[in-house]
Amino acid sequence: MNIITSAFLAARPKTLTASLIPVWAGCMVVQKLTGHWDVRLALLTFASCLCIQIACNFFNDAIDHAKHADTERRAGPVRMTASGALSHRAVMLFGGLFLAAACLLALPLIELRGWPIIAIGIPSLYFSYGYTGGPWPLAYKGLGEAFVILFFGLVAVLGTILVQIGTAPVVPGTLVDSLAVYNAGIVLGIQCGLLCAVMISVNNIRDRKEDQTTGKRTLAVRLGERKARAMAQAFIVAAYITLPTSCRALHLDLSRLWWMWIPAILLGGYLMLLIRKTPADKSMNRLLALSSVHLILYLATYTILPGL
Repeated sequence: MNIITSAFLAARPKTLTASLIPVWAGCMVVQKLTGHWDVRLALLTFASCLCIQIACNFFNDAIDHAKHADTERRAGPVRMTASGALSHRAVMLFGGLFLAAACLLALPLIELRGWPIIAIGIPSLYFSYGYTGGPWPLAYKGLGEAFVILFFGLVAVLGTILVQIGTAPVVPGTLVDSLAVYNAGIVLGIQCGLLCAVMISVNNIRDRKEDQTTGKRTLAVRLGERKARAMAQAFIVAAYITLPTSCRALHLDLSRLWWMWIPAILLGGYLMLLIRKTPADKSMNRLLALSSVHLILYLATYTILPGL
């Protein structure tokens, strides 16, 4: 396996929809409530978020190996550092390069929106490393799901909205109160974060037995397998329970067009059934892809729903 292929696999391309979803959600909120959105700013935001996530995946690969958290019992995809395909130094270097790229891509956004972008960016950059590294690694403290809900949900969605409309009381060129846009973004951010967290939960349930032996105290380890599965299912349920709130915030007609949610609900229900019944081994890998498809379908349904 050559270095390019190894680096590509270490970036974990199957997980990268988690960067697209919050930017898509934020732009969708802005478009629904103001009638327009800026494609160039959206692409810059997505590219910066993508680089941060890829950096996080590289750091995770290298640091987990250094902490002996990747063992021969691993049921997930092969890690590049643990397998010897890439050295620890090379993987950390790749992570650093992607962080640098994220900073460069964010420069036009900082020039446009100022210090709020820096305030969002600094903790995001740190936790790409601090998720598994540093003095208080979140993934080892059972905070992986909370991190995803916060940063891949609320922070990313609201940050996208900030880039699109700024902080003025009224959106430029419209009579729309920007507070209403941000309020809708909070609900959508929580929903996206919950459904992204399903992927982390599935990953942690699959790796629970290995993590128990390596000191990685994920929520699946702390709660036990049965409760961890119930938590992942609860994330999906919560995303649908809050639909009336988000549809009101987005001025969408849920009462008349509720049937448009049937495909997403059916897929979500099927995913919940699989989370309950799939053995905690390599069989769960397919649930990661299904969770990603469900998240895309969920957000696509919002996108095609007409306004009131």
